[in-house]
Amino acid sequence: MRSRLILAAGALAIAGPAHALHPSPLVEAEWLNEQLGSDGLVVLDVRSSIDDGGDRDAFEAARIPGSRYSSYTDAGWREDRDGIAGLMPDIADLEDLIGGLGIDNDDTVVVVAGGTGPTDFGSAARVYWTFKALGHDEVTILNGGFAGWDQQGFELASGEPDAPEATDFSGTLQAQLLATTEAVEAAREADEPLVDARPNDFYTGETQSPATRAPGTIPGAVNLPHDGALVERDGAYYLEPERLNANIDVLGLDREAPTVAFCNTGHWAASGWFQLSEIGGLENTTMYDGSMAEWTQDDARPLQLADRGTTTVGELVD
Repeated sequence: MRSRLILAAGALAIAGPAHALHPSPLVEAEWLNEQLGSDGLVVLDVRSSIDDGGDRDAFEAARIPGSRYSSYTDAGWREDRDGIAGLMPDIADLEDLIGGLGIDNDDTVVVVAGGTGPTDFGSAARVYWTFKALGHDEVTILNGGFAGWDQQGFELASGEPDAPEATDFSGTLQAQLLATTEAVEAAREADEPLVDARPNDFYTGETQSPATRAPGTIPGAVNLPHDGALVERDGAYYLEPERLNANIDVLGLDREAPTVAFCNTGHWAASGWFQLSEIGGLENTTMYDGSMAEWTQDDARPLQLADRGTTTVGELVD
């Protein structure tokens, strides 16, 4: 059995009081270690191939004791619909997915990604956002993911775990967390903040995602790259709130204003939403899950590129 190591001095410690219920949005491995085995606590491991985070085989080889596995990329947390990748599935499908993991409405869920890269962090953020969008507020993310848990020396389990007993989970859509294309258009007209969570080369139009029909960003958007506050330490990636808040301040974002986070397909956007809303204090933030993949479906919609200024999707596609 591996012994627990105390976090090094100066390491991030933003978890709330040491109890299993009502955790902060982001908790540390030491906090989780103290809560393992608490009634109603579910550790949900969502590792996937993103940033080589792992899969079910990796989960069975080494995992947090008592945790349950659900692949972020393969289990149905997102779906392709009408030619658009990464959309939120129907509520009934998500209820079946979550209930099938043995999670009910009274459980506190700790979402654990691989911890192996900044894009991998978006896996935990998107699952976290999904729980919130279904009205389930008892959810948190393990900072550093599984890699952080492992490299800090906390206990590991291995072998094929028993399948969880399915239960009933009921979700109610929280529309205030989900931005539609129409809402984004209205936000543009109202000059409300739009935050592009993609790396800068996507924002400027130098790089185009294969999920979009054209490069560029939504005119008027500012750029807060999803990876700007994620820092590697000893092989694991941690979100640093102080660095994040400094980045938000540089952009001059109004923490009271309605704000929309977006990316290409709603993955980096989930990380952006989590960072803005749950850590940065911009509580009136929505996430555009269709993002640029959906925005660029219409030839008439405007785009902005660093080297061309404002144009339209149709002009770029042609």
